[in-house]
Amino acid sequence: MYLITPIIMIILASLLSYPLGKWMTALLDNSRRINPKVSGTSLAPEQDWKKYSISLLIFNGCSFLFVWVVLSLQQILPLNPDHLGRISPSLIFHTVSSFVANTNQQHYSGESTMSYSSQIFGLMWLQFVSAGSGIAAMLAASRALSGKQSMGNFHVDLRRTVLYVLLPLAFIEAILLLIAGVPMTLHGSAHATTLEGIAQTIARGPVAAFVAIKQLGTNGGGFFGANSAHPFENPNIFSNWIECLSIVLLPMACVWVFGRITGRMKHAAILFGVMLMLFIAFISLGAYFEHQPAMVTHNLNVSQDSNLEGKELRFGSTSSASWAITTTITSNGSVNSMHDSLNPLTGLIALIGMWINSIFGGVGVGMLNMLIYVIIGVFICGMMVGRSPEYLTKKVETKEMRLALLALLLHPLLILAGTAWFCYNSWGLSTINNPGVHGFSEILYEFSSASANNGSGFEGLKDNTTAWNIVTGIVMLLARFIPIILPLMIAGSLSAKQAIPETKGTFRTDTLLFGIILLGSILFIGALLFLPVSILGPVAESLGGIS
Repeated sequence: MYLITPIIMIILASLLSYPLGKWMTALLDNSRRINPKVSGTSLAPEQDWKKYSISLLIFNGCSFLFVWVVLSLQQILPLNPDHLGRISPSLIFHTVSSFVANTNQQHYSGESTMSYSSQIFGLMWLQFVSAGSGIAAMLAASRALSGKQSMGNFHVDLRRTVLYVLLPLAFIEAILLLIAGVPMTLHGSAHATTLEGIAQTIARGPVAAFVAIKQLGTNGGGFFGANSAHPFENPNIFSNWIECLSIVLLPMACVWVFGRITGRMKHAAILFGVMLMLFIAFISLGAYFEHQPAMVTHNLNVSQDSNLEGKELRFGSTSSASWAITTTITSNGSVNSMHDSLNPLTGLIALIGMWINSIFGGVGVGMLNMLIYVIIGVFICGMMVGRSPEYLTKKVETKEMRLALLALLLHPLLILAGTAWFCYNSWGLSTINNPGVHGFSEILYEFSSASANNGSGFEGLKDNTTAWNIVTGIVMLLARFIPIILPLMIAGSLSAKQAIPETKGTFRTDTLLFGIILLGSILFIGALLFLPVSILGPVAESLGGIS
């Protein structure tokens, strides 16, 4: 019975995603908008994968520098009613890297660190354009795979995505959040006296606008340190539903956009079905594990019930577990409970979502990550039938497989190498809150979150140190832009090849059989890459190694 609420949310998001995908395609893939005769050759020239990638990198580099300046000067900029001071250089690097990378991993509490000018003109700006960059990259790859030599124009795609999709949807959600009771003001903190006569400072600000785009853009950065566990970010069940639904809505719609642009809606339906099956399985397992008593109450003479440690009682264990799984499969990273207090196996499901990183994933880039698994699945199918692998009428050859494997292996390399390094030296060991198995999981989760561009964390970790800020900042940038560039290279390489007519011997990618093979590829590859480290962490903790 406790699964009824999350299942209704999944069904509603799935139903809304289809018309949303159709609407997005009509707005974002109108080729007349990027025709040089209409928009001007100098403003919107057609771009191949190299020029598109360079434009994407230059724009995000300029955004990085701009927001660095904003955060560095926040103490003298306007809209700082609480007179917040300087931010350390390492924290600025980490924060700007995080928001540029659509990760929004936060080593600070927003209400005590960031002025309104930093939140609005720095971080909120990046929440829009980083999400827009991800969707733009997906549009480019989709056009190339549809058989077009040109991928479009990055600046046009980014402008249309932000102005026509993200801004209107964020405005609607912000209005709904205002109705739910989320504050929206430029006044400074409120000062009150409690019934006991104690003075209290209550932080507030332009919260509704910030939260709307953090959810829709799979950004996840909280206006407050407690994120959506804070009553001003998420005051009630109504706001919780809106925010949780919006996490997965655009990632789902991007699958249908891919299908419409490539002209392969049946293939998109198979991809959607595989992702949806994994989503339902993960939420079901997460909710089940979190309905077990907390580990610390085992063998104690107390009443046993679902794990409520670290939970907002407004939401309970089911809504908290559902949010935790939804936010980690989509690289959103916002939280409405403390993930450090999840039962070990619930935490493992959240980790697996970040390790796979393609179950809908981040807006746009989730579809690009799934494309890597599709290429590998196609290669496996080709070897099984003794025929050269083909994808959307184009031969998949050595070059494409090398790029796909490079993209696939970068993710575990960043996670496992970083975890091993920080478990070996004092940079990590001195910052864990719990020695032993759970301390290992805290470090593992932090690097998994950074590499998956997720942003959530086991917040027992004391992560606001120079070492953590610099290393995870670098990981986030590498894990963001390399996995965007490599699929664009694959799509560009395939688009340059001559189409092969489909015959009876062609292994189709729009069948149930291919869906099963793709599902198996995702699960088996994920198991091979991360099974050992999962046993060292969450599995060992679940078996009793909580010292």
